[in-house]
Amino acid sequence: MSNTMNKRNSRPLSFLKVLGPGIITAALVFGPGSLTIASKLGAGFQYQLLWVVVLATVFMAVFTVMGSRIGIASSASLIASIRAHYGRAYSIIVGIGVFLVTASFQSGNSIGAGLAFAELFNTSPVPWIIFFSALAISLLFLKSFYKILEKIMIVMIGIMIISFMITLILSGPDLLDILRGFAPVLPSGSEMLVIALMASSFSLVGAFYQSYLVRERGWQRNQMGACLNEGLTGIMILGAVTFMIMAAAGSVLHPQGIQVNSAAEMGKALEPLFGNLASSIFMVGLFAASFSSLLGNATLGGAVLADAIGWGNTLSSFPLRMLIMVVIVIGAIIASAFSHLQLNLIVIAQALTMIVAPIVGFFILLVATNARIMGDLKIGRYLKVFGIIGLFIILLLGFEFVQIILLK
Repeated sequence: MSNTMNKRNSRPLSFLKVLGPGIITAALVFGPGSLTIASKLGAGFQYQLLWVVVLATVFMAVFTVMGSRIGIASSASLIASIRAHYGRAYSIIVGIGVFLVTASFQSGNSIGAGLAFAELFNTSPVPWIIFFSALAISLLFLKSFYKILEKIMIVMIGIMIISFMITLILSGPDLLDILRGFAPVLPSGSEMLVIALMASSFSLVGAFYQSYLVRERGWQRNQMGACLNEGLTGIMILGAVTFMIMAAAGSVLHPQGIQVNSAAEMGKALEPLFGNLASSIFMVGLFAASFSSLLGNATLGGAVLADAIGWGNTLSSFPLRMLIMVVIVIGAIIASAFSHLQLNLIVIAQALTMIVAPIVGFFILLVATNARIMGDLKIGRYLKVFGIIGLFIILLLGFEFVQIILLK
């Protein structure tokens, strides 16, 4: 009898072991771009574009599975595999591409962190951008402190997630209207925001780095199921959070005609729950989302570029840390120079990644289908088809982004 009870009690614990890393992944990856774009789409178009979140989540899951399988199948890093099988030039191109994407995302992280405190204290965001960028650089040399700070950020973002979920329930949205949001439509004027949402939610650079994370965790072939569950749990949580924010903004902000042109207006989405304190609480969440992504994003870009140019990918390497600093500094410079654009800068920075993302996605797909690298872990027909479709969508959105920029 006691053995049966122990087994029953262990089930929730084993579930939490799988869910826990997924929540952490969601908290660290979820940045100001996802928060801003989902809020603007919900406020401007209510529930009409909820289908984009579903689409982005599905394709992100497909490429995350590829990244996980690559990480387990190959004894070498993904960049090293590209270099060995396709040539050094291609590995450098991919490394530079990932670096540029992370540098672009970094400007959004920097402006988000600075903007949160600027709104709270009614100051310019520039001093805060410089301060938090300097703090991020210092944390490269104080890892134990960063781990503590990281946990605090996860808790704060967790509060934001719960807040938006409760707000959505309290606002009493029409369920039929939400269901209609799953029908694909593209309202006029939503194109740039849709591109930016796909860039932040369907992150091919994130899927690329998944192969590195899997290798760092030491997953083995016999642990494939657990490895995929962990990665996919994080993706599902990210999709659910984005969905809740967009739906809450659609339910609270859209009826008031608020278009979300400032962080304070974004915060009004939480008024049904927090009343007059909504904006202040939202700013804390915006800072948590921004700063928790700031160092992780820079680490991703620095590690992949260092690997591509032959400097290795261990964080103890001084040249690698220098590249991480470069990503942080680039983000701070762009954010400071264009701080007057505020939320528009975040949207543009996210959308800009669509120009480089197809190159990264192409090589993920190429390696995942290569039997010499993958062996029996080579992806099957269905994953390959979904991967090609996802890559085609990214190419179309990149082309659309270029057209929008040229027309302007």
